[in-house]
Amino acid sequence: MKVVAMVMAGGAGTRLTVLSEKRAKPSVPFAGKYRIIDFTLSNCVNSNIYNIAVLTQYRPHSLNEHIGIGKPWDLDRSSGGVRLLQPYQTGGGTQVWYRGTADAVLQNFDYVRELRAERVLVLGGDHIYKMDYARMLRFHEENRADMTVAVMEVPIEETDRFGIMSVDDDMRISAFHEKPKERDKGNLASMGIYVFNTDVLEQRLLASSEEHPDLDFGKHVIPEMIRDYRTFAYRFDGYWVDVGTVDSYWETSMALLDPNSSLNLYDNTWPVRTRSQERPPVKLGPQARVHNSLLANGCVIRGQVERSVLSPGVYVSPGAVVRESVVMNDAWIGPGAVLDRVVVDKEVIVGSGALLGFGGDYDVANKLGPDKL
Repeated sequence: MKVVAMVMAGGAGTRLTVLSEKRAKPSVPFAGKYRIIDFTLSNCVNSNIYNIAVLTQYRPHSLNEHIGIGKPWDLDRSSGGVRLLQPYQTGGGTQVWYRGTADAVLQNFDYVRELRAERVLVLGGDHIYKMDYARMLRFHEENRADMTVAVMEVPIEETDRFGIMSVDDDMRISAFHEKPKERDKGNLASMGIYVFNTDVLEQRLLASSEEHPDLDFGKHVIPEMIRDYRTFAYRFDGYWVDVGTVDSYWETSMALLDPNSSLNLYDNTWPVRTRSQERPPVKLGPQARVHNSLLANGCVIRGQVERSVLSPGVYVSPGAVVRESVVMNDAWIGPGAVLDRVVVDKEVIVGSGALLGFGGDYDVANKLGPDKL
């Protein structure tokens, strides 16, 4: 059975504010040396799926440079491998911007036909998780499904953030509720991961394109397929996080430092691959103090780092303190500076004596004293 993975990687990720201002959300650095999309790509190759299309749209340059020809993931293949697909002009000379997630797949369906794939696996490129897609594909085949949706249980108070599935005892989907305000619809949330039979998907996408000006899996395709086709929910009980806001990004980064973290980056049986930068080893100066932190290659620490995540090339000057923070590539932290519970983007210069996130919202001036203002 030939499977092609279509990875949605074109979102702007506006809730990440400045972190996604100049890059697509899937290319945002995470856990020091990785990018968010590394988890989806690694899941694919660890699941023995090597035909992958990455559908980009918003500021794709950083993402394109990171993925390249896919060598770090063993995707630099003469047949199959990874393909980066972007919106293009039609024969009429007009630019067709993706109108939704399903429309993005429809516009690139020639790639699926070219590979003669029997199943289409639709994935998001902006989630942190480890998942064996082969198990989901087996579930799809065993149930003779036309569509299978990966679901997981979420707290009842958070159901209004997700598409919620109602299922019977056989996990066949009976109803779909898009971000319901009522809390009586259950708590099985769609993860935005779908398996389709190729012929059924093409038929449904073409029909939906005529019926709706905007074409989206959650709003249009899934509700219609539940009514007309065999649709099932595949329950996932592993680790999955949508780092869609700065708060969730910071919280997920800090959770990596927990000795019992649910996301194991050191599991040799399920490696997370990435494009590594050629950097020298981490260097600790004579005054350095490091506690419970992740330090990527090329970091030079001459100050104090506590419970923080540092990307490649970060420099922490003598007397500087980095506490419960995420610092991205090649940032420079000046002497005496204090970072407390902040996220610092790449190549940022934090001046000497600067205080970021230090103290309460209104009492920094009091802590500094009038002679320091």
